[in-house]
Amino acid sequence: MNESLQSSLHKLRLTGLMQTLDVRLQEAAGHSLTHGEFLELIVQDELAVRADRLIARRVKAAAFRDQRSIEDFDFSFNPSIKRKQIFDLAAGRFIREARDVLLLGPPGVGKSHLVQAVGYQAIKAGFTVLYRSIFDIVRDFLHDESLGGEDKVLARYLKPDLLIIDDMGMKQLPKRSGEYLFEIIMRRYETRSTMMTSNRPLEDWGKLIGDVPAATAILDRFLQAAEILQITGQSYRLRGAKPASATVDKPSPPKETSSKS
Repeated sequence: MNESLQSSLHKLRLTGLMQTLDVRLQEAAGHSLTHGEFLELIVQDELAVRADRLIARRVKAAAFRDQRSIEDFDFSFNPSIKRKQIFDLAAGRFIREARDVLLLGPPGVGKSHLVQAVGYQAIKAGFTVLYRSIFDIVRDFLHDESLGGEDKVLARYLKPDLLIIDDMGMKQLPKRSGEYLFEIIMRRYETRSTMMTSNRPLEDWGKLIGDVPAATAILDRFLQAAEILQITGQSYRLRGAKPASATVDKPSPPKETSSKS
């Protein structure tokens, strides 16, 4: 590739095409491709690179705690998690239909892995995703409220096609948490999808939030058309741990006693 052509492709931001052009020229010569066939190949190369970059940008914007995939999840460890149900979620139909999803279960059973894996699949399907723990959300609102920027932070949570709220129930939340969460759920209701995870039963949410009416209002809207996955079983994080075996003191052998005759 000559410098003039390289410079022109760079100005046009056709860097994907530029990366493969030499190979495609050799392929065209070796296989006697028509001009149309050659053009289609190099355009597809550019589109593929742009698609990869778009996914990378959206993954970064999603702010996943860990980038997880469904293929990495061990379904055999916990039979209560139905593979078909998770793959159906990963297909993204619930996002297109603006439905919500709630994963309930004890700590360590894979809830965070699953929601992040579903989120990653959603990005690959063309959706925008934001992942935040409930503590991140409260912190964001408290910080922006002190600076007078509540509308800006709320807009961030209303924009994505899928909002993932993780770790509900890890500990009691600060005051006004119920107001922030209710505002998000109410404004996204029937317009955008939200996934949540919780390790506490729904009847405990009022205590966690510190506002029983707010918790009731949140659940009333969120659960109306939500799919609920109840997960039971042991913690994945403890599956390699061996239970400590108790040591039993061996009885000492009886002492020999000498008998006097």
